[in-house]
Amino acid sequence: MANTITVNGQSHTVDIEEDMPLLWYLRDILQLTGTKYGCGAGLCGACTVHLDGRAIRACTTPVEMAFGKAVTTIEGLSEQGDHPLQKSWRQLSVPQCGYCQPGQLMSAAALLASKPSPSDQDIDSAMSANICRCGTYPRIRAAIHQAAEEQGE
Repeated sequence: MANTITVNGQSHTVDIEEDMPLLWYLRDILQLTGTKYGCGAGLCGACTVHLDGRAIRACTTPVEMAFGKAVTTIEGLSEQGDHPLQKSWRQLSVPQCGYCQPGQLMSAAALLASKPSPSDQDIDSAMSANICRCGTYPRIRAAIHQAAEEQGE
């Protein structure tokens, strides 16, 4: 039986194995390659997407968990790349290698959606499960604060 998933505002009919990881559906079938494969165990955060607005790990989430729900990937955060987080990421030169950044941005977006004016502790807690091998954590925190200020204006 075919099911539907809304990805970045577009409805898709899904007729695949229900236990396929959502990450492979997004990358291999929909060709949305912004969401990255990192560890495959949900530990690094590179595969973070939103499922009905909540940050989840796409590598460990079976596609069936998204049936009838809305998925937002990094490609759907903002069509023009003008989300306050994307702008602050660029202005503060957050990425170094950039591999983890889609997941970082998606976790940060979920944080700001639930807590528009996060404290350093809120940011550290919300972002603690996203690993950046380059160690750009101070720039990530600064960019989240800057985006929060812009959203509040």
